[in-house]
Amino acid sequence: MENNRNYFVAILLSVLVLVAWQFLYVSPKIERERVAAEALQAQQAAQAPAATADNTATPGGVSGSAPGSDDVAIPGTTTQAAGLTREETVAQTGRITIDTPSVQGSINLTGARIDDLLLKEYRQTIDPTSPNITLFSPAAMADGYFAEVGFIAEAESGPAPGPNTVWNAAAGQTLTPATPVTLTYDNGEGLLFTRVISVDEHYLFSFEDTIANSGDAAASVAGYGRVTRFFKPKTQGIYVLHEGLIGVVGEEGLQEVDYSDVEETPVIAHAKATAGWMGITDKYWAAALIPPQGAGFETRFAHFTDGRARYQSDFKTDTMAIAPGGSVTSKTLVFAGAKEVPVIAEYQEQNDILNFDLMIDWGWFYFLTKPMFWLIDYLYKMFGNFGVSILVTTVIVKLIFFPLANKSYVSMANMKKVQPKLEELKAKHGDDKMALQQGMMELYKKEKINPVAGCWPVLLQIPVFFSLYKVLYITIEMRHAPFFGWIQDLSAPDPTSLFNLFGLLPYDVPSFLMIGVWPLIMGITMFIQMRMNPTPPDPTQAMIFTWMPVVFTFMLATFPAGLVIYWAWNNTLSVLQQGVIMKRQGAKIELWDNLRDLFKPKAKKT
Repeated sequence: MENNRNYFVAILLSVLVLVAWQFLYVSPKIERERVAAEALQAQQAAQAPAATADNTATPGGVSGSAPGSDDVAIPGTTTQAAGLTREETVAQTGRITIDTPSVQGSINLTGARIDDLLLKEYRQTIDPTSPNITLFSPAAMADGYFAEVGFIAEAESGPAPGPNTVWNAAAGQTLTPATPVTLTYDNGEGLLFTRVISVDEHYLFSFEDTIANSGDAAASVAGYGRVTRFFKPKTQGIYVLHEGLIGVVGEEGLQEVDYSDVEETPVIAHAKATAGWMGITDKYWAAALIPPQGAGFETRFAHFTDGRARYQSDFKTDTMAIAPGGSVTSKTLVFAGAKEVPVIAEYQEQNDILNFDLMIDWGWFYFLTKPMFWLIDYLYKMFGNFGVSILVTTVIVKLIFFPLANKSYVSMANMKKVQPKLEELKAKHGDDKMALQQGMMELYKKEKINPVAGCWPVLLQIPVFFSLYKVLYITIEMRHAPFFGWIQDLSAPDPTSLFNLFGLLPYDVPSFLMIGVWPLIMGITMFIQMRMNPTPPDPTQAMIFTWMPVVFTFMLATFPAGLVIYWAWNNTLSVLQQGVIMKRQGAKIELWDNLRDLFKPKAKKT
């Protein structure tokens, strides 16, 4: 029994370390970054930074070169000026409007780049009147961020459309899921570039380029694509989530490159591949390029500081030879939007994109995290509430592990029944620990008891807990998902606090005192669950068991409300299950005696 308790305490302390790290480091860091981000947004709004179009940049103003034996450079963009609003900046260049059920914005005819994009279905806060999420902004702005697809031609082939090229387009075109748009560029030396851009109802753009050679000599052209960001966003800085440059490069597999990685190593190049994708990811949003699959391309992740710092994921294809009178066609896909799990999965399947689902950071334990999400999402479609689906998921998980948990609780009940015999062994053998251990093992074998069986319910709860934590933290489906009452965002902590009577008193409390209703419920259920068992005889263990619910109440108050609701509900089910099994086994339920002993007055020492 003593070994069982030590093992149990070791598990609880391990969880305590992880929770303490979240409470003492991650949550304060996130709060500081949130305040800093709000201050930065306010400063940018006041200064209204913008610029003229970046068509003054030249292919010669390039940092580094694209990977490849021919060492042809991918054009860069460094220009920035100030003094214009976003609307004024957008209006400076010719554009084609984008209007779909999910996004709105425009394509800049200079470079034919997507640099103006808002997400219609997502807002900055739970307030339905708050601004929409801005994904892309023109390069001339301080928060410039865009996706671009272009070409690089050898000198004898004449110019190719790059970042400074102004494409021709018929007036009045609007890009919608039903109406693709067509752009053209004639380089004046025999090459005609025709680009058809289409978009689906979600976030996938298609750039289908046809290059026709009407000249007398063969031409050589390579394609490129880049996702470029001119600022370093405030990241969560937490181990369960990657934010930064990302891609899947053929057999090299998933590449997760932090902003700090490319700051230390400015160009991270990869060998040629024929399948994959690359881009930049945030917690909930991403932009990615899918080069022509099956053809050779090379990938790099880079950080440039040539006049203006920028982060960039890009690719360059193998050179395409175009015979006189001939033509070639290539197709590049651009993803720009929210990382919705079913949408990402559909894109991967329909377009045969290698491991595109890794855009979402499922982590090493994806075999638990992904099924957990699909179950919760399936139940959400049935009940229409993610909070309810979490409660039902908890019941299902309990049912799946019921046989093992049932054996554990039966074993724990039997342990209580043999307590008198254990006490007899202790009295019999005294300080002879070897003889006591042998006697205990013989007793366990005779009574068919597993002394560590009581640890299994906790061991089973830990992977489920962390997989649910991962799902709540990384999936956009949980963002701003309401439960009932005051819980309007299951991915955020409970917004109430005991220390201002849950909002009745007219003052705010510090973040470390934000102990809401659900953390309190969780703490109470955890307290009851622990009091179902006898108080450990060891004073240190008894103190840990007494204060553990209090400590967890404070720590889990900083966790997503959905996770706290899960834990409270799981504790409640565990108490009911353990109580029924103990009663059936004839074991005494210690809860009422423990509560009476806890609150009865202590006898004064004489």
